[in-house]
Amino acid sequence: MSAAVATRGHGFPHRFDEGWRASAGATAATRRRAGAGCCARPAGAVAAVLTVVLSIAVGRADEPPPGLREAEAALAAAAEEQPAGEGPPPVTLGDGQRINLLELLVRGGPLMYPIGALSLLVVAFGFERLLGLRRRKVLPAALVGELGRLAEEQGGLDPRSAYRLCQRFPSAAANVIRAMLLRVGRPHSELETAFKDANEREAARLYSNVRWLSLAAGIAPLLGLLGTVWGMIDAFFTTANLPAGVNKADHLASGIYVALVTTFAGLSVAIPAAIMAHWFEGRIQRLFREIDELLMGLLPHLERYEGRLRVTREQFEDRAAEGRKP
Repeated sequence: MSAAVATRGHGFPHRFDEGWRASAGATAATRRRAGAGCCARPAGAVAAVLTVVLSIAVGRADEPPPGLREAEAALAAAAEEQPAGEGPPPVTLGDGQRINLLELLVRGGPLMYPIGALSLLVVAFGFERLLGLRRRKVLPAALVGELGRLAEEQGGLDPRSAYRLCQRFPSAAANVIRAMLLRVGRPHSELETAFKDANEREAARLYSNVRWLSLAAGIAPLLGLLGTVWGMIDAFFTTANLPAGVNKADHLASGIYVALVTTFAGLSVAIPAAIMAHWFEGRIQRLFREIDELLMGLLPHLERYEGRLRVTREQFEDRAAEGRKP
């Protein structure tokens, strides 16, 4: 009796626990299905709202903005009314709005004075070198011809006659030949040394005024650039300190174009100076190459007097004076 009761007493709680667990599991499953259904319904509603909004936006984007069609129609009508081959009227300056170069040069500032002085220097030395580098001033054709005639004479080239000939045709070539003739009778090395020294002296003399042109070509652009930099500084300073309400853009533009005048003036001086200096240097080199060829042809005629004849400048001068007497 007691064993049966005990057995039933132990089995009842076990069956009760299993029933409670099954009921709790069914309740949880029911709640999960209910929650999933509740969450699914708002998500579907949101997706539907977004779809409607996007469709409205796309439809509005395809529509042209208000007034666009009217503007296109007006432009088409204007194009039809305009005659063929004609464009919009050109933009022109107002009456009297022209660049006054003289006024700009005056307003260029104090650095325009040294640039103007350099321009006068370039003009003066340019004309001077044009006259000084003429062939008859450097290598006269008559001198070359007379020396060739003396060299072809039966007795050969006479140093005294050649010296008198150089006095008749004063030039750079004549000065070099006279320096060689004063060394007649000396060793060949002394003749060559005299020739080279005299050649360098004459070349330096002819180059002396060309260097001023090269100097002007180098300095004029720098002065112009300095004037432009100073003008820009002044223009920006003035614009920054203008009172309120004043059109600063007009003042700045006016200051900048006036400041650029010095650069324009400097380049206008430097470019012709550089061209003239280059041309004069090339002409001097060509003429002295011809002088070298002439002297190399005279050296063999003077070498035969080595150790046999010594003539001083005074003797050459006296013989030349006797040759000029009637």
